[in-house]
Amino acid sequence: MTSNSFLRAARRTLTAGAAALLIGAATVPSLVMPAAADDGPASVADLAQGLLGAVVNISTSQRVKGTEGPGAVPMPQLPEGSPFQDFFDDFFKNRPGEQGNPSQKVQSLGSGFVVDAEQGIVVTNNHVIADADDIEVNFSDGVTLKATLVGTDTKTDVAVLKVDPKGHKLTAVKFGDSSKMRVGDWVMAIGNPFGLGGTVTVGIVSARNRDINSGPYDDFIQTDAAINRGNSGGPLFNSAGEVIGINTAIISPSGGSIGIGFSIPSQLALGVVDQLREFGETRRGWLGVRIQPVTDDIAESLGMATAKGALVAGVIKGGPVDNGTILAGDVIIKFDGRDVNEMRDLPRVVAESTVGKAVDVVIVRKGVEQTVKVTLGRLEDGEKLASGENGNTDKDTGDEAPAVPTASVLGMTVGDLNDETRTKFGIAAEVSGVVITEVAKDSAAAERGIQAGEVITEIAQESVATPKDVMDRIAALKEQGRKNALLMLASKSGELRFVTIRMD
Repeated sequence: MTSNSFLRAARRTLTAGAAALLIGAATVPSLVMPAAADDGPASVADLAQGLLGAVVNISTSQRVKGTEGPGAVPMPQLPEGSPFQDFFDDFFKNRPGEQGNPSQKVQSLGSGFVVDAEQGIVVTNNHVIADADDIEVNFSDGVTLKATLVGTDTKTDVAVLKVDPKGHKLTAVKFGDSSKMRVGDWVMAIGNPFGLGGTVTVGIVSARNRDINSGPYDDFIQTDAAINRGNSGGPLFNSAGEVIGINTAIISPSGGSIGIGFSIPSQLALGVVDQLREFGETRRGWLGVRIQPVTDDIAESLGMATAKGALVAGVIKGGPVDNGTILAGDVIIKFDGRDVNEMRDLPRVVAESTVGKAVDVVIVRKGVEQTVKVTLGRLEDGEKLASGENGNTDKDTGDEAPAVPTASVLGMTVGDLNDETRTKFGIAAEVSGVVITEVAKDSAAAERGIQAGEVITEIAQESVATPKDVMDRIAALKEQGRKNALLMLASKSGELRFVTIRMD
């Protein structure tokens, strides 16, 4: 079935009055729009009928401890033989938390869909089954099967379940290519809103590549097809009956649909589902860098014509590029042939890449574009390595200065980084540069959130070690006609970030 036959908007014929209004012997023509070719929208009944069997309701239960304590209401003391005794026994003694009933069963409902009928594989949202003790899959014909958890991914909110394929004849649906969907294309959502059971709604793709700050790989399809509570984990179909999204979130002040729903695109979900099925966990590519956005000020400071790419704020020790391949201050503009237009593009394309794959990375270093070869690590291993970097303790460097020479520049007072200043601000021994001892209120530095105790390690991608170095670099930038100074700052524990400061 083509998208044109999937749903055609009803056209209306507008008239300003009767076909002809007789006034005396004269006629006044009315305003008549051309007649529509069809009387109304085409039915989607055949398409929905073929898909309903593959969409399931997910019901979960979790046993939680009952509440006790000062807030609990005590059972009243009643006279022996009171006619209200049975009533109060039922109400108080059977409450969660009372002796003999230490817990209660909390249930929730969501949606899912079968992707492999032979293996009994069902896909849903992670938040639908999170912390569940029991999971059941309910089919449209009333059959219910127990499900086991194959794997989950909290970063994309995807979960894979398995049911016994011998327990029921299963109908499966296929993933489609979400990258081919355009704004305005018709889509159909099927799910379990408010626990009502299989419900079909139709709408269009309202927007693509939505970032709603729910995770590191946000790239949602936005749709106006009605999505409500209980639709989570259900499929979003294209006109061919292929799953191009997993319905996962809505924006609504009331909890009901207001026409703003979000689906995980199949292009992202499919790789996660395959990894969960094969390994029971995700195995994402890892570059081993910390990044931040490239603002207009940073682009100007780096000599870039336009603000694009991801600025490398630091390189994780022991990571794939801890060999000098990529350096702090580099701007990554292309990864494995895919453009990196914004910072948020990079984590997604790296995570979608195969662990151990050698890829070409295009960077801008000191205004010069170049290509480097990088072999990717595994993100899950890298997260453990990155978390260990913050466990550094201060060490005695053996360098003591009898005095702390200082200088004032750009609203900051800077000084030598030695034992005295390290101790005063709690700066790790591995951090090097020039310490910021004071930041003037309402200065350009204060506006950028710079604080005393941070350390300037580079200015305009040149290392600085003394307050004089800082003064000289700022003076040189002003002579070059630069409007902003790009500073690489290190936190007390050594985490890096880039900041631009106006020099006017």
